[in-house]
Amino acid sequence: MSHTNPTLPQLNGKVFLTDGGLETCLVFHEGFDLPYFAAFDLLKNDSGVDAIKRYFTKHMDVARRHGVGFVLESPTWRASAGWGQKMGYTEVDVAAANKKAIALLDTLRREFDDSTIEIVISGCVGPRGDGYAVSEEMTAAEAEAYHAPQIAALKEGGADLISAMTMNYIGEALGIVRASKVAGIPVSISFTVETDGRLPDGSTLEAAIERVDRETGSAPAYYMINCAHPTHFSHLLESGEDWLLRIRGIRANASALSHAELDEAEELDDGDPVDLAALFGRLKEMMPHLTVLGGCCGTDHRHIDAIAQACVTA
Repeated sequence: MSHTNPTLPQLNGKVFLTDGGLETCLVFHEGFDLPYFAAFDLLKNDSGVDAIKRYFTKHMDVARRHGVGFVLESPTWRASAGWGQKMGYTEVDVAAANKKAIALLDTLRREFDDSTIEIVISGCVGPRGDGYAVSEEMTAAEAEAYHAPQIAALKEGGADLISAMTMNYIGEALGIVRASKVAGIPVSISFTVETDGRLPDGSTLEAAIERVDRETGSAPAYYMINCAHPTHFSHLLESGEDWLLRIRGIRANASALSHAELDEAEELDDGDPVDLAALFGRLKEMMPHLTVLGGCCGTDHRHIDAIAQACVTA
């Protein structure tokens, strides 16, 4: 798949599943201690690599059973220079980890390459700061400079697109889009919202999408919403306004708790997969153009299977 070709199969109308809450699964189900919630740290040993492979294989099996595509999202949400430095990684180490993550996903794609499932490899980029709260905002130029090395490493490793997850203010999203344009790789931007449907910086989702499009020439391949429960944002999707057509994916939390409540929780709130799937079904009815469906905090392959039942099988 060409890195510079903006045509992605998940934009052609067919449903593509993706995974659930990688980090919460690794911590609460597998018992790993992830420093700074950084799953890429597991790539340094065989047991960690095997756990990541088990996790994705369960999700890819769900996609195969339902006859849909799959977006393999790299475990690199925290694999940027600032977070790596906190963990003792050099810039060279961080670049190598990003490439290794993509190589691992490519191995999984080859293992599933039997023409029954179309697989896209996405290089995941996360916020420089806290995913739940805005602390120190970067300008778009600062964000572009910060994220460019990771984006370059993910592309060099063989990613088909960049996915910026849990974006909580507009400037950082702008910088990631610009860095991806320079690197010549498609990018999707996924904003997170609070219980009132607004970004943590107070911006409306509509304003965030429209500003990024306006200032980048509509460069993102598409937008998503992640790390929020459907009840936090479903009211925004009922209007049928044109800007909603830019949203092509949802990765929802299992829990309806706020970000602050989740941050303080000591036990995993995995909600009810069937109830979450029913909410996804209603979102799909409101927005038939949604094609990338998956989970975030607290979700696992059970939730993804239920979502597929509600949105594909039904």
